Amino acid sequence: MREDTHVLRSSSLTAIVTSDGAELCSLRNDAGTEFIWQAGPAWPRHAPLLFPIVGRLKNDELRHRGQAYRMTQHGFARDVRFAWLERSATRCVLVLHDGDATRANYPFAFRLAVTYSLDERGLDVAFEIANTGEEMLPASLGGHPAFNWPLVPDRPKDGYALTFPQAEASPVRCLEGGLLRASTESSPIDGRVLRLSESLFAGDAIIFDRIASQSVHYAAAQGPWVEMSWTGFRELGVWSKPTGAPFLCIEPWRGYASPWTFDGEFCDKPGLMQIAPGTNERLAYRIAAGTGLPR
Repeated sequence: MREDTHVLRSSSLTAIVTSDGAELCSLRNDAGTEFIWQAGPAWPRHAPLLFPIVGRLKNDELRHRGQAYRMTQHGFARDVRFAWLERSATRCVLVLHDGDATRANYPFAFRLAVTYSLDERGLDVAFEIANTGEEMLPASLGGHPAFNWPLVPDRPKDGYALTFPQAEASPVRCLEGGLLRASTESSPIDGRVLRLSESLFAGDAIIFDRIASQSVHYAAAQGPWVEMSWTGFRELGVWSKPTGAPFLCIEPWRGYASPWTFDGEFCDKPGLMQIAPGTNERLAYRIAAGTGLPR
C-alpha cells in the first residue's frame, strides 16, 4: 500500500483516495467504468476539497481584525497533505489541523476530518470541522467532484441531463471575475430536469443558492449513471470549463464566492458557517453509481 494513496474495495466498486488534499481520484465499477474525471489537460484535478472558502474573496484577500491575509480561490485544503487516521478495506479517515502554514493565510484554529466509506452501491464522504480555538470559526466547505462527461466514451454530451427530485424554479446566481453577481438569472432547469450542453457554462458555474432538492441524478437515457445526495450543504454548484471539456462537476457547497458588493471583514461575509469554540459542524455527500436503472 502506497503511503500517499489508499484503495477502497467493495463487492462492485473500487475507489482511490490520496492524502494530497484528501482527494478522491477514482471511482470505478467492476465492469471497468470510471466515473471520476482523470485529471486530464483540460483540468488537472479530480474532486478537490474546498476549504476554508468556496469560490473567491474580493482581491483574494481575507480581512480579520485589521490585518489582511492572502487567500486564493477555494482555499488551501486542496493543496496540502492530510494525515491518515484510519485505513481499512472499505473506509479511510484523513485529518488536517491548523499550523504555522495555514495561519499565515487563515488565522483560525481548526481540525478538519474527512471520512470515505465504500459499499457495494456507492461512496459516502463525510466532513467534520471542529473549532479548536477560543474565538468563532468562520468557514465554508464544498465538494467539487468531477465526473466524466460523457460517462461512456463517444456518447453525445448533450444526451445527458441532471434530474432533481423536486422542481427547481428559483433563480440562479452567476459569477463575474470569480465573484457573485448582484443580479439573479432565471433557472435553466425545466421543471426537474437540467439538460446539459457546453453552452450552459459559457458564463462559468451555475450556482443554485436556493436549492430545494438534496439529491440529483446524472445520466443519459441509458448506460452508466451517478446519483449524488447531500446533508448539511445548502448550495449547489454545477460547472464545466466554459471552453468545453469532457467532465461535469456537481458540487455541494456550504458557502459561495464573495458578492461583488461585499468588501468587509471575513467574519461578516455572507454564506459562512460560524462555528463556536469547542463545537463542530458535520456535512456529508454520497455518490451512488451504477449502470442500467438506478437502485
